[in-house]
Amino acid sequence: MKRFRRHGQESQRERIKQELYGFNKTVEHGFPHQPSALGFSPSLQLLAIGTRSGAIKLYGGPGVEFMGLHDENAAVTQVHFLPHQVELVTLLDDNSLHMWTLRAHHGVSELLEIGRFTLTGPPGAPPSVTRVTAVLAHSSGDLLLLGTEGGHVFVVKVPGFRELEERNISLEKVTNGVPEEYGGRRSLEHVESLQENPVNPLQVLIGYGRGLMVIWDLDSQSAQLESVWWMEDGGHVLSSHSDGSYCRWKVAGDDPQSEQEKSEVPYGEDPQKVNTTPPFLFLSGGMPRASYGDRHCISVIHSKTHVALDFTSRIIDFFVIRDGPDHTGDPSALVVLVEEELVVIDLQTEGWPVIQTPYLVPLHCSAITCSHHVSAIPLKLWERVLSAGALQNTHYSKKPWPMTGGQNLAPDPPQRDLLLTGHEDGTVRFWDASGVCLYPMYKLSTAGVFLTDSDPNDNLNQGTEGEWPPFRKVGCFDPYSDDPRLGIQKIHLCKYSGYLTVAGTAGQILVLELNDEAAEQTVEATVADLLQGQEGFRWKGHTRLEVREEPVTFPPGFQPFALVQCQPPAVVTALTLHSEWKLVTFGTSHGFGLYDYQQKNNVLVRCTLNPSDQLAMEGPLSRVKSIKKSLRQSFRRIRRSRVSLRKHHLQQANARLEAELAEMELAPVQRKIEPRSPDDSFTGLVRTLYFADTFLSDSSHNTPSLWAGTNGGSVFAYQLRLPPVERRGEDPVTAHPAKEIQLMHRAPVVGILVLDGHGSPLPEPLEVAHDLARSPDMQGSHSLLVISEEQFKVFTLPKVSAKMKLKLTAIDGSRVRRVGVAWFGSTRTDDYGESGLTVLTNQGDLHVVSLPGVKLQVQYPCIRREDVSGIASCVFTKHGQGFYLISPSEFERFSLSARCVVEPRSLVEVSSQTPSTTLPRAPPDGASVERRYTHSV
Repeated sequence: MKRFRRHGQESQRERIKQELYGFNKTVEHGFPHQPSALGFSPSLQLLAIGTRSGAIKLYGGPGVEFMGLHDENAAVTQVHFLPHQVELVTLLDDNSLHMWTLRAHHGVSELLEIGRFTLTGPPGAPPSVTRVTAVLAHSSGDLLLLGTEGGHVFVVKVPGFRELEERNISLEKVTNGVPEEYGGRRSLEHVESLQENPVNPLQVLIGYGRGLMVIWDLDSQSAQLESVWWMEDGGHVLSSHSDGSYCRWKVAGDDPQSEQEKSEVPYGEDPQKVNTTPPFLFLSGGMPRASYGDRHCISVIHSKTHVALDFTSRIIDFFVIRDGPDHTGDPSALVVLVEEELVVIDLQTEGWPVIQTPYLVPLHCSAITCSHHVSAIPLKLWERVLSAGALQNTHYSKKPWPMTGGQNLAPDPPQRDLLLTGHEDGTVRFWDASGVCLYPMYKLSTAGVFLTDSDPNDNLNQGTEGEWPPFRKVGCFDPYSDDPRLGIQKIHLCKYSGYLTVAGTAGQILVLELNDEAAEQTVEATVADLLQGQEGFRWKGHTRLEVREEPVTFPPGFQPFALVQCQPPAVVTALTLHSEWKLVTFGTSHGFGLYDYQQKNNVLVRCTLNPSDQLAMEGPLSRVKSIKKSLRQSFRRIRRSRVSLRKHHLQQANARLEAELAEMELAPVQRKIEPRSPDDSFTGLVRTLYFADTFLSDSSHNTPSLWAGTNGGSVFAYQLRLPPVERRGEDPVTAHPAKEIQLMHRAPVVGILVLDGHGSPLPEPLEVAHDLARSPDMQGSHSLLVISEEQFKVFTLPKVSAKMKLKLTAIDGSRVRRVGVAWFGSTRTDDYGESGLTVLTNQGDLHVVSLPGVKLQVQYPCIRREDVSGIASCVFTKHGQGFYLISPSEFERFSLSARCVVEPRSLVEVSSQTPSTTLPRAPPDGASVERRYTHSV
C-alpha cells in the first residue's frame, strides 16, 4: 500500500513539475554578431540579415522576428527575397544556395528551409565556372539568375532548384554578341552585378568585373548593347567606376552604341555601390584614399546638396524604402547595415535625421561589463525613466519605424521589466525588457563625476565649416573608452524608492536618485580604507579616479548624490542596496564595507585579505592602462583615426582584462572537490553581500543584519542597530560582529539567503510596504541558506547548526557560477506556484533547486562549457527567465518557467497584389529539404 502511495505522490510531483518548469531559448536581443549580408522585400516589408556564422534573421514591424541557422558552418554572403512571395534565397561562401519560406503553422509563421542547391559544371571544368558571385531573383518569382566567377550566367528554376540549361548565358554567347572594340580578346572576368530592367523583365543588365556592361534579352537570347543600376524609366543606367566617377547611360531604341550622357567624380575614388532613387543618388565609398581611406561613407546627393554619411564601422550593404502601397513612391528612408549596427536615415525630414530603431540596437555601443534585471517596475518609476530618456533623444526623427511587415501576435507583456547594462565607458543603459524587442529607454553616464583624460571638445569626427566632402557622423557604436577605470562592474536598483547604486572598476561606488529636473551639485567622496592599516601591502594597480571639485550639472534622470571610494581602488565584486534602511554594502578583493547614504558616512569596514595573497594587490587594469593611454594620445594626434584601428587594440586590451578576471573568479574548474588551501589566491575576495531582518542573537528578537561571503568559503554576519525613524538622520547606524562560518572545503560563497518560518525567501526592501508581498513569518524559526560553488547548505538560526545540504556533481567538476531566486507559477492555475533557486554551473547547465527543501527539480543544458564569458554574463529574473551574452552584441533570452515565456509570435502573409508569372511554379524536387525553426529547444 505504501509503495502505491509513494508512486502516486511521485507521479503527482512529476505533473506539478511539468506545470511549473520548461526550458526554452526564446529570443535573441541585440545586433547580430558579424553581419555579412542584407536583403529586403518591399512587398513583405521584411528585412533580412545574414551572418558569418550562418545565421539568417528576419525583421518586420516591432516584435516580428524570425531566425534560422544553416547546417553548414559558412558565412551568408547574399540574401535575396523572391518578389511578392514569402520565399528567400541565401548564398553561402561555400557556394551553396538555400531556399527558405515563411509558412503558417497553428496561426503563426515559421521560417523553414525547403531546399538547397550547388551549381555543378561540366566534367573537368575549373571551380570558377560555377562559383556564384551575383544573384538576381527575377520578378517572375520562378527564376534565379546566377552570375559566376568564370563570367557565365546560369538560369535556375525555383523553388525546386532545377537548372534550365537552354536559358543559360555562357561567356561565349556574350562575347559573340558585343562589338569587337568592347569585348576584344581580354577576359571579361567575373559577373559583378545582375540587374533587371524595372519596366521590361525580359531585359537583364550584366556587369562584368572588367567594366563591360551588357543588356541581355532573355527572350531572344542575345546581347543588345554596351552600356549598374537601372533607372526607373528603364531607359537609363548608372554605372560606377574605380576612378571615383559615376556615369549615366542612355538605353534607347536599338542603337547598340548609345553615348554616355553624364560623368561625374563627386569626391575622388572607388565607389563600391551606386543606387539612384529619384530625386536621390546614393554612392557607397568613393572617398579619396590618401586623405579619407579609412572612413566608411555613403554619399547622399540631392540636387545641389551633398552629405557624406560617416559611419563608425565597415558598410555591409544598404537599400532605400519608398512610400506608397506599391512601393514606387518617393524615397522615405535609407537603411544601412554596417558591421556593428543598423542605421536608418529619414529622407523626408529636413536634415535627414536618424530614425531610432525599436530592435537591432547595438547593445555593445560600449563593451558590456555587467547587467542587472528588475522585474515588475511600478508605473510611476517607469514613466519617469521614459521621460528622462525622451529628453536625450530629441535628435532622432519623429517618423515611425519604416519597416512594418508581418503581424505581431504575441500577447501584451504581463508586467514592465527593466534590464540594466553597465558599460566600459562608465554608462548604464536602461532597456525595456518586457517583450520581444529590447528597447532603449534611458542612458546614464557616470563620467561627469570624475576627472578623466577625455576632452569633451575633442570630437574626431566633427566636421568643419566648408569641409569637402561634407562629412556627417552617423551611428552610436563607439567601443573606445577614454578611461577603463570608469567601467561599471555592479548595479543595484530599488524599484520602489528610485534609488540606484553603481560600482566600477576603480573601486568607486555611486549612489543616485531619480530627479525629474536638472540639478547642479558637487559629489563628495567618502574613502573606505579596506586594508585597515595592515602592514606589508602595497597596491600595484591603477590609481583611483579623481572626483571633480567644482559643481557639476546633471540632466534629468538618475543623479549622483553620494560617492564611496574604496582604497585600494580595486574592482568592486559585490554590491547591495537596502533603500528602507538607507544603506549600501560593497565588496572587493580586499574586504567589504557598509555605507550610510543618508548620513553619508561609513558604518563598517572589514578587511578580508589573506596575509599571503599578494595577487590581490595587482589590479587587472595595470597592464592595459598604458596601452589605452598611448592609443588615446595617438588618436588625438591623428585626426583621421577611426574605429577599425581602435577596435583592434581595444579588443586586445579587453581580452587581457577578461582573462585576468576569469582567472580571478570565473574560470571553470574540472576536478574533484578537494579542500582548498587558505593560501590560495583571492580567498578574501567578496563574492556576495546580503541584508536580512532575522534572528542572530536569540530566537525571540529579530534584528537587521548584514551577511558577507568570500572566495575562501567564509561567511561573516553583522548585527545592525538602526536608530528610530525620527532620529535616523542624527543618530549613527552601528554594526557589531555576530557570526562567522567557515565552510569545510573553503569553496567560494556565491549566494546567501534567509528563509522565514514558512520556508519562503525574505521579501525585498519596501516590497511589503507597497503591498506587493506578504509580511515574512517571524514566529517560526528562520533558516540560513549558504550557496557555495560546490553545494547548497541550510543552517538553523540563530544557532547556525547544519540542517541539510545538496551537493552538485562533484566528480565532473561542476561549480555554481550564478544563482537567483525565482517564482514559478503554474500553467494550470493562477493560485499555485513555488519559489526556487535558478542555478547556472560552469558546465553551462541550468538547474532549479526547490525551497525550502533544497532538492534538485530539473536540469537543462544551456551554454557551451567553453563559453566562459557567456556563463559569466548570465543574469536571472524573478520569474524564471534569464539573459546571457552569446556574442559581444547579443543577449540570448531563455526561460525555465513553463508559464512565463517571452517569444516572437508573428504571421507574415503575401500581398494579394502579385504580378502574373511568366513561368509556372515547379514543385520542389528530390533535392529539397525542409527544416522548421522555432524558438524552443
